[in-house]
Amino acid sequence: MTRATTIGSLRASGYTVLPVKEEVRENLIRKLERNEQLFPGIIGYEKTVIPAIVNAILARHDILLLGLRGQAKSRIVRLLPNLLDEFVPIVKGCEINDNPFKPVCKRCTDLVHEYGDDTEIEWLHRDTRFGEKLATPDVTIADLIGDIDPIKAATQKLHYSHEGAIHFGIIPRTNRGIFAINELPDLQPRIQVGLFNIMEEKDIQIRGFNIRIPLDVMIIFTANPEDYTNRGNLITPLKDRIDSQILTHYPRTIEDAIAITTQEAWISRNGRQIAIPHYFREIIESIAFEARKSEFVDQKSGVSARLTISAMENLVSNAERRAILLNDGTIVPRICDLAHVLPGLTGKIELVFEGEQEGAVKVSKALIGKAVREVFRKYFPDPLERRHKSHGPDQRSQPEQSEYLTIIQWFESGNRVEISDDTPLNDYFRELDRVKGLRELTRKHMNIPENNRAELASAMEFVLDGLHQSSRIAKEEVDRMTAYKDLVQSIFTGKGRAFEEES
Repeated sequence: MTRATTIGSLRASGYTVLPVKEEVRENLIRKLERNEQLFPGIIGYEKTVIPAIVNAILARHDILLLGLRGQAKSRIVRLLPNLLDEFVPIVKGCEINDNPFKPVCKRCTDLVHEYGDDTEIEWLHRDTRFGEKLATPDVTIADLIGDIDPIKAATQKLHYSHEGAIHFGIIPRTNRGIFAINELPDLQPRIQVGLFNIMEEKDIQIRGFNIRIPLDVMIIFTANPEDYTNRGNLITPLKDRIDSQILTHYPRTIEDAIAITTQEAWISRNGRQIAIPHYFREIIESIAFEARKSEFVDQKSGVSARLTISAMENLVSNAERRAILLNDGTIVPRICDLAHVLPGLTGKIELVFEGEQEGAVKVSKALIGKAVREVFRKYFPDPLERRHKSHGPDQRSQPEQSEYLTIIQWFESGNRVEISDDTPLNDYFRELDRVKGLRELTRKHMNIPENNRAELASAMEFVLDGLHQSSRIAKEEVDRMTAYKDLVQSIFTGKGRAFEEES
């Protein structure tokens, strides 16, 4: 389609220029009518955050997304420009994207006055109509709104009071678009005050000029509640001018969390097939869920979704390293690989005083242990649950033998299992298969084919670690060697269970 090149041809085409909030609203309505996906890649917000955003846009509101780190606030903000028209007309060369029918800057009003309908226009793509600024304490009013440019004034021989001497900031340059400020409370209070006019009167003043330049801009803010008391403060008058405050949240189900990590984590490794049993995905996500309720972790700081993404990538990387060294064609994680996800955890959790006393590594190991225990109980009977069987209506129920009795008795007889993350598959399987009844119990509950030795062996170690996390057998980790053995024997040798939070 041929686009208009002058104001006259644009007028003749019947084109109507809409205010940006009205434009976004109309495009949103069309997407809703066609049942299109509004925010691709945003998972777990379908019944909470997304409806709130839709309502705010329909109401033509400026928006504050308020939530802890790693809750997809920035991603949502960067998807909003998809609701803009693909192209809109502006006066050609205008710094602030002037509406051809109603120019506001000095340069464009002079052009239209001189050339009238012959004034040239150009078409601006939606990608260039989005501006974003990370709020930091050193951001100035000049950065956001503008200031006098002495070089520009000298070059063009303009007086400093002339409007043409203005250098516009990032917000005016996003006129007729969407502008986002991330981490709003980190802005100095005096800079937040400078946003009042933009939010309420929709205009800007620079250096006290009598000239007021009306802006057509939709403003989106993001903020972390922690900032309100620690690094910065969101001043009340500005908060009052933001029409809708929308609370974000972490995934509320393991399934949503798995979907997010699967989407974001880089786990496709070239040249080798990857097989990640589902329970490993559940363990990785459960680490974050456990951290979000741990008494050792600062809950005001939050536990970002980036924790599980990094953990999953480290897990796969250790399995990949083993496959490369042993020339295996398939990458299959093992429970002993979980020790190598620690680098993805320790830097992403903020500890309270008690947690600092224990140390980040110790707390992270405890979180992994609790995650293994919780997921284990989804697939296998609880080793600590007392089960009974009845012998008739007139007889009392008697304790039933545990499914794990054969395995536990094998360890009580003085046997032990020693494995490491670089043990070849056949040796790894053979060592685990020494445990009497382990393979049969694993296949009974996990439904893994007998010929799939890699996944079967990994699941067998999962059973042993689940029994350890349930205090039925002991586990000892020295360097890269993991040993499972009798619990009583480990108590007498002084090598009991590792530190763990109380349930």
